[in-house]
Amino acid sequence: MHIPDDSHRPAGATCDEVVGTWRLVAYDVEIAGSGERFPPMGERPSGYVIFSAQGRVWFMLTAEGREPGDTDRELARLLETLIAYTGRYRIEGDDWITAVDVAWNPAWVGTEQRRQFRLADDRLEVLTPWRVMPNWAEKGDTRSIITFVRE
Repeated sequence: MHIPDDSHRPAGATCDEVVGTWRLVAYDVEIAGSGERFPPMGERPSGYVIFSAQGRVWFMLTAEGREPGDTDRELARLLETLIAYTGRYRIEGDDWITAVDVAWNPAWVGTEQRRQFRLADDRLEVLTPWRVMPNWAEKGDTRSIITFVRE
């Protein structure tokens, strides 16, 4: 779901507006060249983001249809259908920046992850920067659009 630009919160709002628990309702990837969108983790992925008043964020997103695994391939697939990290966060204008200290992908630990966001009532839309993702590099520049509702 897209939230129109004219309905998002004013720039410079405080962290207080994001504090709380947010439930995932949609995760899409947009292709820059065509505007086409696709759901990389299925039509009904699960997840939450929790922003504490003390400045920590927890983010977890899982694909639709995950099942326990036993084989190396099944266990690897579980990691491919998960995004999870935590760290200290700050808000700068329309950006949410996380200094990652724990993550499902060790390459993220010690990095800052910057996301643009928009608030409209009890909806939070999060946009990653445009980039070429290894999972679908043939599509060129893409960005993730992740939508949450306040719990």
